[in-house]
Amino acid sequence: MRWLMAALMLLALPTWAQANNQAPANQAPAGIEWRGDFSQGGLVQGRAAPGLKLKLGEREVPLGPNGEFVFGFGRDEPAEAPLSIRAADGRETKLTLSIAKRQYDIQRIDGLPPAQVTPPAELLERIKRENARIAAARQINSPRLDYLGGWVWPADGPVSGVYGSQRILNGEPRQPHFGLDIAAPTGTPVRASTAGVVTFADKDVYYTGGTVIIDHGHGINGAYSHLSRVDVKVGQTVKQGEQIGAVGATGRATGPHLDWRMNWFDVRLDPQRLLPPR
Repeated sequence: MRWLMAALMLLALPTWAQANNQAPANQAPAGIEWRGDFSQGGLVQGRAAPGLKLKLGEREVPLGPNGEFVFGFGRDEPAEAPLSIRAADGRETKLTLSIAKRQYDIQRIDGLPPAQVTPPAELLERIKRENARIAAARQINSPRLDYLGGWVWPADGPVSGVYGSQRILNGEPRQPHFGLDIAAPTGTPVRASTAGVVTFADKDVYYTGGTVIIDHGHGINGAYSHLSRVDVKVGQTVKQGEQIGAVGATGRATGPHLDWRMNWFDVRLDPQRLLPPR
């Protein structure tokens, strides 16, 4: 029954590709249905006919029991992405997806103390260990189909930072911002944007402070950072809208806010494009 409901939810999704005026090159081939955002940071969901296997670039696309699948594109995805579809008899169809390019906000800040640009050397080993744990959580490929349930806003407050923006500090390009920042007072509830299983929960990560990662299935995972309080544990199942923590300014943060990120494995997605308007 659960899989039937998931399939019906997929069919009920809006036709995003049409809504975003995607090029004919992204028309679904025979045996494939998909809806989504074929742009940098975008996410695509669909369903494949029995026996088909998909590969985006070099990565196998996980399939559900009824052929459900999801994949996404990174911030700097090239204009073309190769997709191969292999039938049960070994025949292979190769497509080239057209990926729309986006413009990002770039800020240049000079004159900062060096300690604010580069972490102290004695902390590098700790940062390396924490990054490895987070990377492992993002590589989980579970058969869950929670991502079919859509997303709700994880906290109340104004948007204070957007996906793709980048700062150049003292002439050195920093890593782009891959999340959606929502400004709110410390203690404001943070909710699971969609259902899933907690795969990472830590109150004190160097960069992100209180951090929770939730697996939504097929490589889709969400990270909630700078929390003042973590209310969930690894292995815990959470419902969409359930409180998982509270807004804070822990880790490397200049003020209280939620930094919410979405990934397809290690591919950074734009979370704001998944949300309904408010």
